[in-house]
Amino acid sequence: MARIPMTLACWDYDRTRALQDESVRPEGIELTYLPLMMPESAFRMLHFGDFEVSEMSLSWYTRLADLEDRPFTAIPVFPSRMFRHSCIYVNADSGIEKPADLVGKRVGCPEYQMTAAVWIKGMLADHYGVPVNSVRYATGGLEQPGRREQPMDLPDDIVVEPIGDDRTLSDMLESGEIDALYTAHMPSSFARRSPNVRRLFEDYVQVEKEYFKATGIFPIMHTVVIRQDVLQAHPWAAQSLTKAFEESKQRALAELRETTALKYSLPWMTAAAEEARELLGSEDSGDYWPYGIERNRETLRTFIRYSHEQGLIPSQIEPESLFAPSSMTSARI
Repeated sequence: MARIPMTLACWDYDRTRALQDESVRPEGIELTYLPLMMPESAFRMLHFGDFEVSEMSLSWYTRLADLEDRPFTAIPVFPSRMFRHSCIYVNADSGIEKPADLVGKRVGCPEYQMTAAVWIKGMLADHYGVPVNSVRYATGGLEQPGRREQPMDLPDDIVVEPIGDDRTLSDMLESGEIDALYTAHMPSSFARRSPNVRRLFEDYVQVEKEYFKATGIFPIMHTVVIRQDVLQAHPWAAQSLTKAFEESKQRALAELRETTALKYSLPWMTAAAEEARELLGSEDSGDYWPYGIERNRETLRTFIRYSHEQGLIPSQIEPESLFAPSSMTSARI
């Protein structure tokens, strides 16, 4: 039987490595894996439909949810998740010592609508008394001038100002032209240990563990989308790809628990994996990186609420409306 050729654009994750090396093959699909780092894959899929299947920003995708003719549909696979307390940087002379000090400040953000920023803004509003409209947002390139985001129709009390095509947010944070920065990528001014730039949460690991204990949320950054014309021609592909992503992920999690020899260059990797299973994992399987709807329902609902509260989507939708119906359930024996 001939397999249907499809191209997947997705970064080089351990949890998708088996798809890349073809040790896991989606049923009925001949997969070409392009290891593209975000946001290139999502940008090209959103603007040009370059791939049959692609990793996609959860925020960019959620903003398309109300469209009757949206160009692609997601499956409940989440290759990127990350707590984002570590991704709030402040200028050392800004007077910001605690989250509440952000109120009234000018805060940089590559894109107001980027997924990491949606989580950060929502988390700060929910847990630290920093309403979304209490800061002024400066948007633009983090390291390269000229980044622009899609037009948005935001509430009047939310101020978003582009920094222009000749500036970068990393430099502006170091110079004090912005007081703080919400960003997924670590700014170079922090990476080179500028004395002018530090994290808001210095002990971010402990803060993030406490956040999870309080909320049960392990933030989702990206999902996987299938181009609409592909789904119309091959509706079975949604379930086939979902199963393959799950199998690939389970292989990666098993490798983290291997004690014969360390597969990855991290001395206490086994201890870290065991701690993650204990803190984040389900009682039955210990899987701390769940795909599917049920174990992610509260996380998805929270993100949808944040998107609505931040003026990015007109109404709060149910998580099921985001995903291909055939990818949300499977046969059981």
